[in-house]
Amino acid sequence: MKPVTRAHSSNPFFTHLECSRTGEHYERGRIQHLSRRGAPLLARYDLEAVRKTLSRESLVPRSFDLWRYRELLPIGRDDALFLGEGGTPLITAPKLGATLGLSHLFVKDESSNPTSSFKARGMAVAVAMARTLGASALACPSAGNAGAAMSVYAARAGLPAHVVVPKDAPRSTIAEARRAGAEVRLVDGLIGDAGRVVSEDCDRLGWYDLSTLKEPYRIEGKKTMGLELFEQLDGRLPHVILYPTGGATGLIGMWKAFAEMESIGWIGSERPRMVAVQADGCAPLVRAMDEGTAECRLWEEAHTTAPGLRVPKALGDFLALQAIRASNGCAVAVSDDDLSAEAETMTSAEGISCSPEGGACVAALRHLVRERWVEQDEIVVLFNTASGVKYL
Repeated sequence: MKPVTRAHSSNPFFTHLECSRTGEHYERGRIQHLSRRGAPLLARYDLEAVRKTLSRESLVPRSFDLWRYRELLPIGRDDALFLGEGGTPLITAPKLGATLGLSHLFVKDESSNPTSSFKARGMAVAVAMARTLGASALACPSAGNAGAAMSVYAARAGLPAHVVVPKDAPRSTIAEARRAGAEVRLVDGLIGDAGRVVSEDCDRLGWYDLSTLKEPYRIEGKKTMGLELFEQLDGRLPHVILYPTGGATGLIGMWKAFAEMESIGWIGSERPRMVAVQADGCAPLVRAMDEGTAECRLWEEAHTTAPGLRVPKALGDFLALQAIRASNGCAVAVSDDDLSAEAETMTSAEGISCSPEGGACVAALRHLVRERWVEQDEIVVLFNTASGVKYL
């Protein structure tokens, strides 16, 4: 049985959805997933109207959380499923920076989000939208953290949740999802195999599919990382952003945020150089950059100890590649040994509980410094996407 849609009090500045390949418009007030071209849909706003309302001054009295940017989100805080998402610290890393010869190194530490990972941002917005649009049950494939976050927000929304994960997903994330009341199914294979199971179940049972970029709203929560960086750097953007990239939603989301920020007059045409960090056992973006292609080829026999990086082909890979190239950025692959060692380095040097994916960013940065791709006085931000405790 298909879910019944109903009216909801969305952000009045949110005008429509748009196909990321063709620009075709889609209605915002009903459940939508991919476009007719099978491409992700992107939320669009009346940015001229937002420009008249949303200023840096208007943000001063607002709480420092994801919902402070309500004019640029598809749903207002009154309809939010608030658990404290967003507003994560931007931490100086002087000791780590000194070992790398960098004067202005920062870590955007996403571990303070609900369920201790950046996945809370996307799920907070997506699950809230699914509820207001009339979804009857939710489902998603996950490497671990996304499923845990979805389950928690589904519990908050009072909706059944179904998570499908590879059998070797971190035990802590499976336990989180089950504790929140979700049905968790373990499958042989990778996240793509889990995704096929979810797709079949959603088609058959009418569940709302929260797979990465198969619905329009997780990216809206993730883009707030870019908005926060601007505020935390006193109205500037960093010169370089290193982001651990599996499904690439966060990288694409931040790039979208920067375009919206320019349209409302917060920034000019300047952009950070975007660095997609992957594991050498699963590096489809790195290969596509090397080959000069617009999309990635499927990475066969993907393997890495960093679960969030084990995505053989992302649905939005073409959007990530566009952002990397437009920013004069790059994609870097690192070994499992290096990412594990550098996660320990970050924790011991700066006291930040670092995930394997965050460690991958340190390893990639060390490589880029050696290659003189990053200069000593540049402002560099690397992302730690989850607490290292979840991987012990």
